[in-house]
Parts: sequence; C-alpha cells; structure tokens
Amino acid sequence: MATRMIVTSMPDVACDVCGRRLLRGEQPDVFLAGGRRRTVCELCAPRATHEGWLRETDRHSINLPPARARRGRNLLDRLRQLREPAAPALLPQPAEDLAPVGSYDPLEELPVLAEEPVIPDASAAAPVAVIASNSLPTGGDMKAQRALEVFNAGEHPRRVAGVTRSLGAPSVTVRPLAESGSAVTIVIAWELSWYRYEVDLGDETAGVSVVAQGTELGELAAEDRLANASAAADGALSLVG
Repeated sequence: MATRMIVTSMPDVACDVCGRRLLRGEQPDVFLAGGRRRTVCELCAPRATHEGWLRETDRHSINLPPARARRGRNLLDRLRQLREPAAPALLPQPAEDLAPVGSYDPLEELPVLAEEPVIPDASAAAPVAVIASNSLPTGGDMKAQRALEVFNAGEHPRRVAGVTRSLGAPSVTVRPLAESGSAVTIVIAWELSWYRYEVDLGDETAGVSVVAQGTELGELAAEDRLANASAAADGALSLVG
C-alpha cells in the first residue's frame, strides 16, 4: 500500500519591497523587474509602480479577434441579380452647369441689420471682482479632516482593507506636522507592521505618498501612537469623535 505525504504548512512568501512575510489570505501582486518576477504585498504595490516595475498581468497586449470573413452569396441571390436590370450609370454633369468654385459667398446675400445702441443702465451696480481663494485650513482638526478626504479619494483605502482582513483593525493617528504649515502625517499601525503616509494640503494634486514603514510598533514615536481616527471595512479613514 503506497503512503501519501500530507503537507500542513504553507510556504513562506515575503514581499520583495518591504521584506515582510505575507500572512495567510493575503493576495500579493507579481511584478517584473530586472528580468525577474517580484512578489509585492498590497501596501507596497504603489511603491513598486513608482519604481518602474511592471505588473506581470500588464505585459500582455490585448489582441482583438480577427474579423469574420463575409460568407458568399447563395445561388438564389446570384440568380436574382442576373434577372434584375442593371442600374443606369450616372452621367457627369456638364461643366458649364456647375458654379465655379469659390465664386459664391452665402454671407454676401444676408441683409445687414443695424445694431441698436446699448444704453448703459446707471442703476446697475458696478461689477465686483471675484478673487479665487485657495487658502489652507487653519485648525488642526480641519487639516486632519481634509487630509483624510484626500487619502480616501485615492487607491490606498483598498490596500488598507486588504491588510485589515488579515491582521484586524489598525490603529490610526492623524496629525499636522509642526515643521510644515501644510503637511499632515497619517500613521496606520497593526501589530506586525505600520505605514506612514503624508499629504501636502498645499499641493493636493500630488496625492498621498508613503514616507516610511516598519514591522515593530516600538519604532513609532509616542505622538504617532495616540490614535484619533479609525478605518472602516472598506479601508476609508475617519476621525473619532
């Protein structure tokens, strides 16, 4: 009787960007860089794209199916065509009956209407100049709220939701940076990993950037461990209270 081998452990797979070992249930992305296949976790996928790595699924171009060749006409259609008289050929119009090109301007025959004078209304108020304002939020809570709106509008909530399904709900800290009048830092921390994002409210078109990451909560400063926000099931962040 032949014996069968039962494997109870999963092979260890580590992210080629941050080096973190992927947990059961995480779905990594596969990138191509330097002629090799790279395994990248969900949170590091934007960084790999920024470094110029190409997703393995993106290297195949989309080929359209070839067009079907038209089927030949059946015998009945060919016999019907032989019985029908051929349509008379259109004779070219004599050149003297055609108007010379460029000799007719339809605008010349339109009547010219006299413009009525515009009488200014003295009672009308003078136009007020409107100056566009692009001022930054002044309060700390207003800056934090605006930074979370920029974060939730990007692709990062989907990454946070994927890790949350494996590691549970994270601790989220949002605070403006004292050394900058427009930058806000967002720290999302689990027991086994943490990520620091930054949002520049003075240039919101730049989006959200990942500035640091680690695997030990002790690496974070005390002010970065005072949670004041939470993450929903879909990865969207919101202030608490």
